[in-house]
Amino acid sequence: MTFSLIAKDDDGSIGLIVASKFFACGAVVPFVSDKVAVASQAFCNPVWGTEGRARMMAGEAAGTVLADLVARDEGHAIRQAHLMDAEGNFAAHTGSDCVDWAGHLVRDHHSVAGNMLTGPQVLDATADAYERGSDLPFPERLIAAMQAGEAAGGDKRGRQAAGLVIHRGQAHPWLDLRADDHADPLAELARLWDVAQERYVHFAKGMPSAERFSGFPTRDGIDADIARAEAERRAAGRPSRSHAVELE
Repeated sequence: MTFSLIAKDDDGSIGLIVASKFFACGAVVPFVSDKVAVASQAFCNPVWGTEGRARMMAGEAAGTVLADLVARDEGHAIRQAHLMDAEGNFAAHTGSDCVDWAGHLVRDHHSVAGNMLTGPQVLDATADAYERGSDLPFPERLIAAMQAGEAAGGDKRGRQAAGLVIHRGQAHPWLDLRADDHADPLAELARLWDVAQERYVHFAKGMPSAERFSGFPTRDGIDADIARAEAERRAAGRPSRSHAVELE
Protein backbone atom coordinates (compact mmCIF):
# COMPACT_ATOMS: atom_id res chain seq x y z
CA MET A 1 0.00 0.00 0.00
CA THR A 2 0.80 3.63 0.08
CA PHE A 3 2.97 6.49 -1.09
CA SER A 4 4.19 9.29 1.11
CA LEU A 5 6.27 12.45 1.14
CA ILE A 6 8.50 13.85 3.91
CA ALA A 7 9.72 17.44 3.61
CA LYS A 8 11.21 20.26 5.63
CA ASP A 9 10.03 23.77 4.82
CA ASP A 10 12.28 26.83 4.72
CA ASP A 11 10.85 28.00 8.05
CA GLY A 12 11.83 24.71 9.73
CA SER A 13 8.38 23.13 9.66
CA ILE A 14 8.41 19.37 9.13
CA GLY A 15 5.63 17.73 7.14
CA LEU A 16 4.63 14.19 6.26
CA ILE A 17 1.74 13.41 3.93
CA VAL A 18 0.51 9.96 2.92
CA ALA A 19 -2.16 8.51 0.64
CA SER A 20 -3.26 4.92 0.10
CA LYS A 21 -5.98 2.46 -0.85
CA PHE A 22 -5.84 1.43 2.80
CA PHE A 23 -8.12 2.48 5.61
CA ALA A 24 -6.78 5.20 7.96
CA CYS A 25 -3.23 5.22 6.55
CA GLY A 26 -2.79 8.58 8.25
CA ALA A 27 -3.03 6.81 11.60
CA VAL A 28 -0.39 4.14 10.99
CA VAL A 29 2.25 5.61 8.67
CA PRO A 30 3.42 9.01 10.06
CA PHE A 31 5.73 9.42 13.06
CA VAL A 32 6.78 13.07 13.27
CA SER A 33 8.26 15.41 15.87
CA ASP A 34 9.65 18.92 15.93
CA LYS A 35 12.94 17.79 14.36
CA VAL A 36 12.54 14.40 12.67
CA ALA A 37 10.10 12.28 10.71
CA VAL A 38 9.53 8.62 9.88
CA ALA A 39 7.11 7.07 7.40
CA SER A 40 6.68 3.34 8.07
CA GLN A 41 4.64 1.63 5.37
CA ALA A 42 4.04 -1.46 3.19
CA PHE A 43 3.63 -4.16 5.90
CA CYS A 44 4.35 -1.34 8.31
CA ASN A 45 6.17 -1.92 11.57
CA PRO A 46 5.07 0.86 13.94
CA VAL A 47 8.12 0.27 16.13
CA TRP A 48 10.27 1.47 13.24
CA GLY A 49 8.33 4.71 13.64
CA THR A 50 8.38 5.07 17.42
CA GLU A 51 11.94 3.84 17.95
CA GLY A 52 13.28 5.57 14.87
CA ARG A 53 11.79 8.88 15.90
CA ALA A 54 13.15 8.60 19.45
CA ARG A 55 16.64 7.63 18.36
CA MET A 56 16.92 10.40 15.80
CA MET A 57 15.64 12.89 18.37
CA ALA A 58 18.51 11.69 20.57
CA GLY A 59 20.97 12.56 17.80
CA GLU A 60 21.44 9.40 15.74
CA ALA A 61 21.67 9.71 11.97
CA ALA A 62 18.82 8.50 9.76
CA GLY A 63 21.03 6.05 7.88
CA THR A 64 22.41 4.49 11.06
CA VAL A 65 18.97 4.09 12.60
CA LEU A 66 17.40 2.64 9.47
CA ALA A 67 20.22 0.14 8.90
CA ASP A 68 19.78 -1.16 12.44
CA LEU A 69 16.00 -1.44 12.12
CA VAL A 70 16.35 -3.39 8.88
CA ALA A 71 19.00 -5.69 10.35
CA ARG A 72 16.90 -6.55 13.42
CA ASP A 73 13.54 -7.07 11.71
CA GLU A 74 12.96 -10.55 10.27
CA GLY A 75 10.22 -8.99 8.15
CA HIS A 76 12.43 -6.35 6.55
CA ALA A 77 11.75 -7.69 3.05
CA ILE A 78 8.10 -6.63 3.29
CA ARG A 79 8.77 -3.29 5.00
CA GLN A 80 9.22 0.13 3.49
CA ALA A 81 10.30 3.27 5.29
CA HIS A 82 11.91 6.64 4.76
CA LEU A 83 13.30 8.87 7.49
CA MET A 84 14.57 12.41 8.02
CA ASP A 85 16.92 13.07 10.94
CA ALA A 86 17.50 16.21 12.97
CA GLU A 87 20.21 17.39 10.55
CA GLY A 88 17.83 17.15 7.61
CA ASN A 89 19.45 14.02 6.17
CA PHE A 90 17.28 11.31 4.62
CA ALA A 91 17.45 7.53 4.44
CA ALA A 92 15.08 5.06 2.79
CA HIS A 93 14.45 1.32 2.57
CA THR A 94 12.22 -0.63 0.19
CA GLY A 95 12.11 -4.33 0.99
CA SER A 96 12.71 -6.82 -1.81
CA ASP A 97 9.29 -8.40 -1.30
CA CYS A 98 7.26 -5.17 -1.32
CA VAL A 99 4.52 -5.41 -3.94
CA ASP A 100 5.43 -3.91 -7.31
CA TRP A 101 5.83 -1.20 -8.20
CA ALA A 102 7.78 -0.24 -5.12
CA GLY A 103 10.66 2.16 -4.60
CA HIS A 104 11.89 5.39 -3.08
CA LEU A 105 13.38 8.69 -4.18
CA VAL A 106 15.54 10.97 -2.04
CA ARG A 107 16.27 14.59 -2.97
CA ASP A 108 17.97 17.40 -1.08
CA HIS A 109 15.04 18.59 1.02
CA HIS A 110 12.42 15.88 0.66
CA SER A 111 11.95 12.16 0.14
CA VAL A 112 9.17 10.11 -1.45
CA ALA A 113 8.48 6.38 -1.17
CA GLY A 114 5.70 4.09 -2.31
CA ASN A 115 4.60 0.56 -2.99
CA MET A 116 1.73 -1.00 -4.93
CA LEU A 117 2.08 1.94 -7.31
CA THR A 118 1.43 2.09 -11.03
CA GLY A 119 5.12 2.82 -11.60
CA PRO A 120 8.14 4.98 -10.75
CA GLN A 121 6.53 7.97 -12.46
CA VAL A 122 4.38 8.42 -9.33
CA LEU A 123 7.43 9.26 -7.22
CA ASP A 124 8.97 11.44 -9.93
CA ALA A 125 5.75 13.43 -10.35
CA THR A 126 5.37 13.88 -6.60
CA ALA A 127 8.93 15.04 -6.07
CA ASP A 128 8.92 17.33 -9.11
CA ALA A 129 5.63 18.95 -8.09
CA TYR A 130 6.94 19.57 -4.58
CA GLU A 131 10.01 21.32 -6.00
CA ARG A 132 7.86 23.47 -8.28
CA GLY A 133 5.52 24.48 -5.47
CA SER A 134 7.83 26.73 -3.46
CA ASP A 135 5.40 29.65 -3.82
CA LEU A 136 2.60 27.75 -2.06
CA PRO A 137 1.90 27.60 1.67
CA PHE A 138 3.54 24.45 3.05
CA PRO A 139 0.32 22.43 3.56
CA GLU A 140 -0.87 23.25 0.05
CA ARG A 141 2.55 22.41 -1.38
CA LEU A 142 2.47 18.96 0.21
CA ILE A 143 -1.09 18.25 -0.92
CA ALA A 144 -0.44 19.48 -4.47
CA ALA A 145 2.66 17.29 -4.73
CA MET A 146 0.72 14.20 -3.72
CA GLN A 147 -2.10 15.06 -6.09
CA ALA A 148 0.47 15.23 -8.89
CA GLY A 149 1.66 11.76 -7.92
CA GLU A 150 -1.91 10.51 -7.91
CA ALA A 151 -2.51 12.04 -11.34
CA ALA A 152 0.55 10.12 -12.55
CA GLY A 153 -1.04 6.85 -11.45
CA GLY A 154 -0.82 6.72 -7.67
CA ASP A 155 -1.77 3.56 -5.81
CA LYS A 156 -2.64 1.02 -8.50
CA ARG A 157 -5.52 -0.34 -6.40
CA GLY A 158 -7.35 2.97 -6.09
CA ARG A 159 -7.97 5.52 -3.33
CA GLN A 160 -9.30 5.38 0.20
CA ALA A 161 -7.39 7.41 2.79
CA ALA A 162 -4.85 10.17 3.31
CA GLY A 163 -3.21 12.00 6.18
CA LEU A 164 -1.16 15.16 6.69
CA VAL A 165 0.93 16.00 9.76
CA ILE A 166 2.98 19.19 10.21
CA HIS A 167 5.09 20.16 13.22
CA ARG A 168 6.30 23.71 13.75
CA GLY A 169 9.12 23.46 16.26
CA GLN A 170 7.07 21.65 18.91
CA ALA A 171 6.70 18.03 20.00
CA HIS A 172 2.95 18.35 19.34
CA PRO A 173 1.66 18.88 15.79
CA TRP A 174 0.62 22.26 14.49
CA LEU A 175 -1.67 20.56 11.97
CA ASP A 176 -2.93 16.96 11.85
CA LEU A 177 -5.56 16.19 9.21
CA ARG A 178 -6.94 12.83 8.11
CA ALA A 179 -9.42 11.42 5.63
CA ASP A 180 -9.75 7.80 6.76
CA ASP A 181 -12.32 6.47 4.28
CA HIS A 182 -13.07 8.75 1.33
CA ALA A 183 -13.53 8.49 -2.42
CA ASP A 184 -11.04 11.33 -3.02
CA PRO A 185 -8.98 11.59 0.17
CA LEU A 186 -6.39 14.08 -1.07
CA ALA A 187 -9.13 16.44 -2.24
CA GLU A 188 -10.68 16.00 1.20
CA LEU A 189 -7.40 17.04 2.83
CA ALA A 190 -7.41 20.12 0.61
CA ARG A 191 -10.93 20.94 1.78
CA LEU A 192 -9.98 20.42 5.42
CA TRP A 193 -6.99 22.75 5.01
CA ASP A 194 -9.30 25.34 3.49
CA VAL A 195 -11.65 25.04 6.48
CA ALA A 196 -8.69 25.16 8.89
CA GLN A 197 -7.87 28.64 7.63
CA GLU A 198 -11.28 29.94 8.69
CA ARG A 199 -10.69 29.55 12.44
CA TYR A 200 -8.23 26.82 13.40
CA VAL A 201 -4.95 28.34 12.20
CA HIS A 202 -5.79 31.58 13.99
CA PHE A 203 -6.67 29.78 17.21
CA ALA A 204 -3.42 27.80 16.94
CA LYS A 205 -1.39 31.01 17.18
CA GLY A 206 -2.35 31.25 20.84
CA MET A 207 -1.72 27.63 21.75
CA PRO A 208 0.88 26.88 24.45
CA SER A 209 4.38 25.79 23.51
CA ALA A 210 7.46 24.48 25.27
CA GLU A 211 8.79 28.06 25.36
CA ARG A 212 5.50 29.66 26.41
CA PHE A 213 3.79 27.16 28.72
CA SER A 214 0.56 29.17 29.06
CA GLY A 215 0.46 30.25 25.45
CA PHE A 216 -1.75 33.30 25.01
CA PRO A 217 -4.51 32.59 27.55
CA THR A 218 -6.89 35.24 26.24
CA ARG A 219 -8.63 35.65 22.90
CA ASP A 220 -6.92 39.00 22.30
CA GLY A 221 -6.11 39.13 18.62
CA ILE A 222 -7.54 35.69 17.82
CA ASP A 223 -11.10 36.86 17.27
CA ALA A 224 -9.86 39.78 15.20
CA ASP A 225 -7.83 37.45 12.97
CA ILE A 226 -10.82 35.14 12.52
CA ALA A 227 -13.05 38.09 11.63
CA ARG A 228 -10.49 39.41 9.17
CA ALA A 229 -10.17 36.01 7.46
CA GLU A 230 -13.97 35.76 7.26
CA ALA A 231 -14.24 39.21 5.72
CA GLU A 232 -11.54 38.42 3.15
CA ARG A 233 -13.23 35.15 2.21
CA ARG A 234 -16.60 36.84 1.75
CA ALA A 235 -15.08 39.72 -0.22
CA ALA A 236 -13.47 37.20 -2.58
CA GLY A 237 -16.83 35.49 -3.06
CA ARG A 238 -15.63 32.18 -1.67
CA PRO A 239 -18.27 30.21 0.25
CA SER A 240 -17.25 28.32 3.36
CA ARG A 241 -16.40 24.70 2.64
CA SER A 242 -17.08 23.63 6.20
CA HIS A 243 -19.58 20.90 6.95
CA ALA A 244 -20.21 22.27 10.43
CA VAL A 245 -23.80 22.59 11.61
CA GLU A 246 -24.74 25.40 13.97
CA LEU A 247 -27.60 24.87 16.41
CA GLU A 248 -30.01 27.74 16.95
